[in-house]
Amino acid sequence: MNTRRIALIALLFAFLVPVRGLAASPQGWQHKLDNALKQALKKGNAPQRVIVQATAGQEDNVRNLLRGKGKINAEHPSIKAFSALLNTKDLRELAESDSVENLSIDAEVAADQDVTAESYTVNGGGNSTSGARLRATLGLDQSSLTGRNVGVAVIDSGIEDKAEFSDRIVAFYDFTQGGRAVSPSDDFGHGTHVAGLIGADGSTSYGEFQGVAPGVRLIGLKVLDASGAGYTSNVISAIEFATANKRALGVDIINLSLGHPIFESAKTDPLVLAVEKAVAAGIVVVCSAGNIGVNPSTGLVGYAGITSPGNARSAVTVGAVDGHATTTRRDDRVADYSSRGPTWYDAYAKPDVVAPGQGLISSAATHSKLYLSRANDRVTSGTGYHFLRLNGSSMAAAVTSGVAALVIRSHRYYRPYTHDLTTSAVRAILEFSAIPVTTANGTPYDALTQGTGQVNAAGAIKLAAAVDTSGRLGEPSLLYHVAPATYIAGLQLAWSQNIIWGDNIVWGDNIVWADNIVWSENIVWGNNIIWGDNIVWSEEAEWGDNIVWGENIVWSENIVWSENIIWSDNVVWGDCLVGTDSNGATVWGVVQRPDLTVWGNISATSLVPGGIL
Repeated sequence: MNTRRIALIALLFAFLVPVRGLAASPQGWQHKLDNALKQALKKGNAPQRVIVQATAGQEDNVRNLLRGKGKINAEHPSIKAFSALLNTKDLRELAESDSVENLSIDAEVAADQDVTAESYTVNGGGNSTSGARLRATLGLDQSSLTGRNVGVAVIDSGIEDKAEFSDRIVAFYDFTQGGRAVSPSDDFGHGTHVAGLIGADGSTSYGEFQGVAPGVRLIGLKVLDASGAGYTSNVISAIEFATANKRALGVDIINLSLGHPIFESAKTDPLVLAVEKAVAAGIVVVCSAGNIGVNPSTGLVGYAGITSPGNARSAVTVGAVDGHATTTRRDDRVADYSSRGPTWYDAYAKPDVVAPGQGLISSAATHSKLYLSRANDRVTSGTGYHFLRLNGSSMAAAVTSGVAALVIRSHRYYRPYTHDLTTSAVRAILEFSAIPVTTANGTPYDALTQGTGQVNAAGAIKLAAAVDTSGRLGEPSLLYHVAPATYIAGLQLAWSQNIIWGDNIVWGDNIVWADNIVWSENIVWGNNIIWGDNIVWSEEAEWGDNIVWGENIVWSENIVWSENIIWSDNVVWGDCLVGTDSNGATVWGVVQRPDLTVWGNISATSLVPGGIL
């Protein structure tokens, strides 16, 4: 796609894509409702599970309003919200109250194993990836760090207390029963598989099905029932519990291999808000991107399928890679089912990274629904113990949580008596050291498909070990030069050296990498991130006006926007057009208009063609 054509398409985009102030929007009280509740209004009066957010200081008033109208199921103090069962007819009165900030559906959440491709195999051979092969493709061996004493909270269907977890399930709470402390269990089986990928020690399989970080401490927070379903409110309660008990339980990472469709902006999405609070408290939150990458009717790969809470800008959002059951990275491809960006409503750049997610064998809860219903995916080790093979971005998120644990452990091991890495620094290390994934013809996948690339545990460990956080505020700096490449399966593979953050991709030219990384010149790591001269990211930062996509927008000749997905070769992302040129390289063009937020120093009145991503 040449510059003239991309400029022309971008100009067409400027006329056809609705932006804030031009798009049709609900009037009056309805603007406080998410899309799911607006749809519910059209179906008459019926009980609705709702999450009601109070305006600042008005929690008592909202509590009293809800007590007079329905049943309060839970309170969520971190986001000033209540989950309740209400009749649809009561939504208007609540929305008209000045005490109510926002109303959202208490959406059903589901585990992100790839239910649309359960029988999918590579080359028709039923190939699968053992833990040993998984660790090898991450650059790990038996001498690698284990993530010892790093705490990972698995918010999922539970964890069965299996031998390969030894005594490392240090706490277990059931939020399908109000958050009670109970014995570890898993009646669906998804959480056990996820926990095994993160931290199984391999003792029941001669090390064959060892997890990525076999020394981690596991905190099980059950939010999904025996069918693999749950409610957003229970997930929020579990996140709040993990955040409030970060020190008491030693929670360093939260794994969220679950999600629901995006019904509203990330700025008001209650699940996203809970994730942001956890990250602000110093917890690395890893989310699955979702498995909505393929149009089930046409088989076309599409964009904008990221699920909530993967649209949380501070989360590490992970898509899935099909590693073709080999150690080498040469045949790795982003799985078709893996959800691409941008995020709905906000047009954030997601996923952040991708990770192995296809055909991964891990721990099995042998009395669970998943294990009993998937006979073809059962695997027995040489020791006679039982395991399960699953696909999906759930598995990819679990792998990434394991890698994040190794990053945290590496810094603690090599840099004792200094500040811990901030959540921002952990995420940046994962992204910067990632290895780009290419298509079958050798061209890199675009950033909305793979983020910065596939996680690289060996490289991330090496980079984390070189980071010094002994400064007054813990801002990282490098103690010595780290070569930006990793040997895997006999090949030297270059790192991405890129970082994705919210609306922006910070490419290699903006990160000073020569003999050292200059962390303070363009990027200040800590609680606040500064990109260049005039873009600031922090836990409370506002990103300005973003494009809100309508429900049915037809753009150009071949892109049809439905409620949640885009199926096309070209993608409109924020105020950028992303596509490919005649050589298959990803290119972008920026549309700058007075009514759109201007990033960097680009003129707000000019149409600026882009370059190679």
